Amino acid sequence: MNRIPQHIAIIMDGNGRWAMERGKERTYGHQAGVEAVRRITAECTRLGVKYLTLYTFSTENWNRPADEVAALMGLVLTSLEDEIFMKNNVRFRVVGDLERLPEVVRQKLHETEMHTANNDAMTMVIALSYSSKLELVRAMQQIARDVKADRLAIDAIDETTIDSHLWTNFMPDPDLLIRTGGEVRISNYLLWQIAYSELYFCDTYWPDFDEAELHKAIRSFQSRQRRYGKTEAQVEAADGKAADGLNDK
Repeated sequence: MNRIPQHIAIIMDGNGRWAMERGKERTYGHQAGVEAVRRITAECTRLGVKYLTLYTFSTENWNRPADEVAALMGLVLTSLEDEIFMKNNVRFRVVGDLERLPEVVRQKLHETEMHTANNDAMTMVIALSYSSKLELVRAMQQIARDVKADRLAIDAIDETTIDSHLWTNFMPDPDLLIRTGGEVRISNYLLWQIAYSELYFCDTYWPDFDEAELHKAIRSFQSRQRRYGKTEAQVEAADGKAADGLNDK
């Protein structure tokens, strides 16, 4: 329990295939996926995770059939309910190109953000109409405007500058990225932010992803040594010093 990732990001994949294997419409899988969101949100809160970021809808998903897009937008409206947030003391945030969303959806997102602003057990972030490449382009454009307006010197631009101009500037980078559904790719998700995240891929479709599957992912994370460019010996020495410091206290 002392090595729980503080920030878990999830690519919730497999809803459509889950439904089709059961002879149902793809939208049926998205509805089942909402139940998985409820389960995982509650369990992450219980475990002490501080940020849970869910890839809900990419900018590329606008190319899907119109009826599926409409159903997904409807699910956003119906799933943003008090129970999932207030019961678990969870704050809600959203990142993405929100201007492309229907006005009624934008209004609901804003209301939910305001209503849950004082919750502090965990922050659940949904990436909606999200593209990491677009996020980086927007950040570069804003930085260029700051330089042009003499608000920022070129030589002062560093990683922190870029971090501060991203949609995700209010939270730390993910410790663990999970992708369900059997695909092994990142799909334009948090490309800058996951530079040193641990990656976990599983075949389980998102509607079937439950507490036990989450625990498997976390145990995999805990089995890994995060070196950030250092050697194994250096990390072990640093961990030993930290442990000695705790014992001294």
